[in-house]
Order: sequence, then structure tokens, then C-alpha cells
Amino acid sequence: MKRREQSQTEQLRRALGEREAQLQEAQARLAALEASTSLQVGRALTSAAKRPGRGLVRLPRDLFRLWRRSGRTTQATGRRKPDPVRSYETEREEARLLSGAPGAPDGRLSVAGVLSAEAAEALRPYVRVVPLLPHDAQPVFESVDVDAVLVTASAAAPGAAGPWAHTGDPAAADRTRALAWVLEAAAARGVPTVLLDDAPAPPALARLGFDLVHDGGAGVPLHRFNPIAADPERSAEPVRLAASRPSGAAARRLLGALGDDGPRTAEASWEDLPDLLRSSASVVVEDSAAADRALACGARALLVGRGGDAQDRAAAVPPGAADPAAVLQELERVRRAGPLSPEEVRAVLRSVFLTDAVPVRLAEVFGRVDFAPGSAGASAVLAGRRAAVLAAPADDTEALALADDLLNQDLAPAEAVVPAEAAHLAGVERLRSFGVPVRTAPVPSGGPGHLRWAALARAASAPWSVLWREPRGAGLLADLLCAAECSGADAVGAATVPGGGDGAWEAATADQDYVFVGGIRPDLARTELAGRGIDPGLWNRHGARLLALGPGLAAGEAAEAGLAGGAPGAS
Repeated sequence: MKRREQSQTEQLRRALGEREAQLQEAQARLAALEASTSLQVGRALTSAAKRPGRGLVRLPRDLFRLWRRSGRTTQATGRRKPDPVRSYETEREEARLLSGAPGAPDGRLSVAGVLSAEAAEALRPYVRVVPLLPHDAQPVFESVDVDAVLVTASAAAPGAAGPWAHTGDPAAADRTRALAWVLEAAAARGVPTVLLDDAPAPPALARLGFDLVHDGGAGVPLHRFNPIAADPERSAEPVRLAASRPSGAAARRLLGALGDDGPRTAEASWEDLPDLLRSSASVVVEDSAAADRALACGARALLVGRGGDAQDRAAAVPPGAADPAAVLQELERVRRAGPLSPEEVRAVLRSVFLTDAVPVRLAEVFGRVDFAPGSAGASAVLAGRRAAVLAAPADDTEALALADDLLNQDLAPAEAVVPAEAAHLAGVERLRSFGVPVRTAPVPSGGPGHLRWAALARAASAPWSVLWREPRGAGLLADLLCAAECSGADAVGAATVPGGGDGAWEAATADQDYVFVGGIRPDLARTELAGRGIDPGLWNRHGARLLALGPGLAAGEAAEAGLAGGAPGAS
């Protein structure tokens, strides 16, 4: 309550300042108008017209005096030219334009960020980032409404490339004061402040008064680290990635003792790191965050020294191991295994997508702080993953199969959309009883199948639509949405040849996952795209990006090779 009262007081004080600035501007404009030559000429003409006798005689003299007065220069009069009148709103708008702050809200969480370049790129697709700089932090923060303030230690780390480097160090007192002011202003407005401790930074940084200090980074940005466009011929020799945090003494001794037999250390910037991982068959890492990034790109990872969640997904050398021969043996085993198989990539991506991706990590972190009333809240970070399942069960048997499939999914559906005539089926009632929102829509009985899918999609409220035809396993929704998050595609499904084909193209790409193609049998599509009523075989002609997944996700061999889209409920 105290924070809310402080926020309201600050808003009232700001509104009063705006009114005073507008009043001063109006007074200045009125004084300028009173002293203008045009107004005085008009008055002289009006006076002459009222008294034609004497007025017309004096009019030339009055106009001559006005002309001489207006012709004097600033140097001749010794007066300084007045500054242009600037309103408070004009200054705020200019600060907003200079700072590059985003425009109209789009439903995402709005975050004022003191971020490193890598962290800003990782967060940009999932939240609206308002960048703060030391020289303009105050006007920018005052000119925008944000839901939270997010600071990464990597932005303030000594030697960082950004403008906030060394923040918290006594040698950079100006930057520390600017950040402290932002935190105090955020507390007055009831805006939560979070520090992601993702890199070594001056100790004073964490003592500036954050509401939450999270030990770790922002998670794995799957839009950057993924197997899309991976090199088919990966380098067989393992590479070592430098740790984002100083590794332990045991890990350094182990890797140093390998000598020439150890892996070479990769020299890659954060921008080039995804390409390096997609071209390598195996990597040696010293922290779990780097292991997750390597695995998401399809490279096999050997984790040395530092444990974590990635130990369940990567080969690991225990921190207490002291025998270099054991490390070499494990390294050779990883080298022989080669890159991850398509099935392993699918399983790794699903695990990272559900537990360690950026939206999941941000929702977890922001879920531990209190947002001001009216804010988007932590759940807004995951809003882009909401998917509606479109299905048209013909009877109770199909409806119960639909209910069993959806209730067992690793990623729960946001809603289910069925034809109006299927609303009474037992499986649909079961979905309702388990809390799954169910929507109904009138669906035409005849016509092309894509028109029936479109009728269901237009009734959905989620941004994504899953075209359900039959049970496909518990990982179906997670795999489809993960593929879309990795690639930025508009639709995901099994690759097809529009108009049919002899199967040669399918045979050539049968062992490939995560490739862009010209035609698919859609399993997932943006709801807006699915609701347009266009034949899926023509989606690519309308600018849609289509991502194909291999047979591991296909619904068996029952699908016809040339089928671009079937009717709801059809196999």
C-alpha cells in the first residue's frame, strides 16, 4: 500500500509539473504575440479605419516607426535573442525518441533493462526491452511505464563492452549513482527490480537494493541456439568452450594436465557461438549453461567440473575426479559417439524447452516478485507458447482418445476447439471436467478440409493452433512449439511435395530434422494463418515460413505423401 501511495503521489507531482509547464508556455506565447509586429500593424490599421480623418494622416508615420523598430538587429539593440519555447511534453517526447523506447504496448511484459548485448538479444523476442544508459537513465525511466527493472551482472562486469561496465565499483561512481536512482524510482512506483547474477561483478552491485537477486542467467535462448541450418558435415574434433564464470581449480588442473591431447579452445564471440556449435560434433564445457547451449545445437557435450541440471543431458566428469586418463577416456568416447542423433536432439530440445529456456526462466524469476496492480505479470512471458488444439472427433471413441492425449501432454494445451455438434461427446466433457477450456464453432459439413480447419481456428484465442488428427505421444505439443520457437516459423509439420510426387524428395530428406521447405502437412500453425482459409499447399506463396520435422514426429506412414492438409479428424 505504501508503494502504491508513493506511486500515486509521484504521478500527481508529475501532472502538476506538466500543467505548470503548459501555463508558462501559454504565457510566453501570449507575450510574444503582444509584442509581434504583425499585431501592432493590425492595431494601427484598425485605429486608422475607425478615425479616417486623423488616422489616415498618422498611419504612414506609425507604419514607418514599426518598420524601423522591426529592422533593428540583435547586435544593435544589445538584446539576446530569446530561446524557443519548449513544453514539458515536447522534452519528454524527445527523450523517448532518443532512447529508442518501444511504442505502443503489445501485451508482452515491459522491462527496463541494464543488459549486456548478449542478454538483450536473448530477451528481445520474449519481453519488451527498454534499454537504459547511464547518461539518459533518468529521463528515459520517467518517460515510460514498465512492469519491471532487470539488470544483468554481465553488463556491469569489469571489462564488459557495454556502457555500464564496472557499475558498483568505486571508480565508476557516476554509473552506480545512475543505477541507484533507477532502483529508488522503481521502488517509489511499485516496480519490482531484479538482478540476474550471471557473471562476476563488483560486490557493491548486489547491495544497491534489488528486490530479488537470482543466482544464474536468463536461460537458453532457443531462437539462437538450435539445430536449424546445422552443418551436415560437422567437425569431428572436440572443442573447448571458455567458461562464463571462473571454473574450479580441479577442473582447471584436469584440463591443463591433458596437454596436447586435450581439445583446442575455441575463440568465438557470443554472436558467432551458435554457428560454432552447429558445426562441431562435440564440445568440452565447464558449466551447465554452456552444455545446454551445445546440446540444443546438436553437439555432444562433455561437462567437466561444474554440475547442474545439464548433467542429466550431457556426459559429465565429476568435480572430484583427479585422473587425466579418465578425462581422456571419456573424451574419446564422446568423440566416437559423434553428434546427437535426430531422436536425441528432439529429446534434448524438449527438455530444455520445458525447463531451461528463456521464457521459463524469466517466468520463474518474475514469479518471485510482486508486480504493481495493472502490470502484465510473470505469466505474460509464456503467453507466446499458448496453443489451441483443433479437433473434430466423430464419436465418443475418438473424443476419449483426444482427451487422453491432451491430458497426458508434457505441455498442457491452452484450450480445445471442437465443432458444435461434438460438444456433448464424453471425451469433450472429460476435458471440461479437468479444467481444459473448450470452445465450439460451427463447421461446414462439406468442402475442402482446410476450410473446416479454418472454421475451428477462427474460434480459438491462443496464438498457435495444433491440428489434431490422432494421438501422437506426450511430447507432441512441446516438440511442435519448441520447433516454432527455435525457428520463428509460421507453421510446422511433415514435409510434403505440393501436388504429389514420386517420393524421391522425401527419401532424400528422410533423415533430416528442422529444415525449411516449400510444403508441409501442417501439425502446428499460427492461428491467424490457419484461420485465413488458404490451402496449406499455398501457404509458402503467401509468405509463410514452413518448417519440416522428420519422421520421428510424423504420424506414421498412414499420411499420404502428397497431402497438404486433411479434413478435421482425418488421418
